[in-house]
Amino acid sequence: MNHNKTISASISETNHAVQSLFNDYVVPTYGRFPLTIERGEGSQVWDVDGRRYLDMGGGIAVNALGHSHPELVETISNQAATLIHCCNLYYQPLQGQLARALVDRIGPGKCFFANSGAEANEGMFKLARKYGHEEGRYEILTCMQSFHGRTMACIAATGQEKVKQGFSPMMPGFRHVPFNNLEAMEKAISPSTVAIMIEGIQGEGGICSADPSYLRGLRSLCDKHRLLLLWDGVQCGHYRTGAFQSYSSILGDEENDSLFLPDAISMAKSIGGGFPFGAFWVREPYQDILGPGTHGTTFGGNPLGCSVALKILEIIERDQLEQNVVEMGCLLANKLKGLAEKYPGLIQGIRGMGLMIGIVFNPEISALAGDPRPVSLQMVERLHARGMLTIPSGIQVVRFLPALNITSTEVNEALSILNDTLESIES
Repeated sequence: MNHNKTISASISETNHAVQSLFNDYVVPTYGRFPLTIERGEGSQVWDVDGRRYLDMGGGIAVNALGHSHPELVETISNQAATLIHCCNLYYQPLQGQLARALVDRIGPGKCFFANSGAEANEGMFKLARKYGHEEGRYEILTCMQSFHGRTMACIAATGQEKVKQGFSPMMPGFRHVPFNNLEAMEKAISPSTVAIMIEGIQGEGGICSADPSYLRGLRSLCDKHRLLLLWDGVQCGHYRTGAFQSYSSILGDEENDSLFLPDAISMAKSIGGGFPFGAFWVREPYQDILGPGTHGTTFGGNPLGCSVALKILEIIERDQLEQNVVEMGCLLANKLKGLAEKYPGLIQGIRGMGLMIGIVFNPEISALAGDPRPVSLQMVERLHARGMLTIPSGIQVVRFLPALNITSTEVNEALSILNDTLESIES
């Protein structure tokens, strides 16, 4: 496929009509790119004008099996014809089966189901508050440049000022320390501290990975001070790094994995493959802290969502997608490092693991200096123009978060598009 020819940036009548609806009727919380996506299949999407794009963003790490996977379509259709929703005042088979499947993959404990990552994180905050309530402990330590969601508690937990602007006063009970700095974390612990919250790989913070020694140190600190270790696995979990949770990939072997186990883990994004779904797992000693009446959800754990989540787990295991993530991640990272060597004035480095990869661009590329927007946004738009979707992270990082079943042909196409884009900038 020839990527030297860019896709026309002109807005068609249909595209303009859709964007006008958004301008007139949708709350403007997103600075959207001028693309109107109409349909998808696998790792490809098409806009309303029939132009094809290779999807290397995966809906921000959501589309675990790509778009419109035929088995997911069939599962949704069959379950919708059987039972979509029954409230959590009753038992239903699929929720119990999914809870068992998650426990089997993590360790002894129990699960609560929600609809999003923010809700899953909120549940972990309540778990921690309830755990420390009788001792007057309520404070949760999180990391600078972290991202934990958009609710009031989640923005208080997030270590980025930009998400807090205009929403003060912040909910009390959260403090932020430098990421990957165990000494700073230990110094921050106070008599009020009840938990430490961590992302294995900071997604919105620029694809920054936790060090193995840092994770082991956090576990030791939590054990020493009787703190809960809360793991935000919303973006970096569910096989995104090649293991069910990213700490297994970071630590590198099962022995260290068993020594590290967090006390609670939040999940969303890939767990539903595009269907809104979230969950958090609680380790066995703390699994019954949230008793009847302490927490709840209207839609969480509904039969339709559980059927999708179970089918995704089945397909990942059957098709050995854990191994595919490792292999395609290595292919992608190695060739990206080659492009970094080829274009040292444009690329400063490659971060991440598995299929959670960040390209760190030079924030002061002369060819882009005439546009006041961050380099990350400009690069994403230039990749759009050549037929590829990616995700910005901060001012200089562009993320690749593709489907877990992406092929080598698609990875090589992505690299070809990126190379052509970089070549056009440098020339």
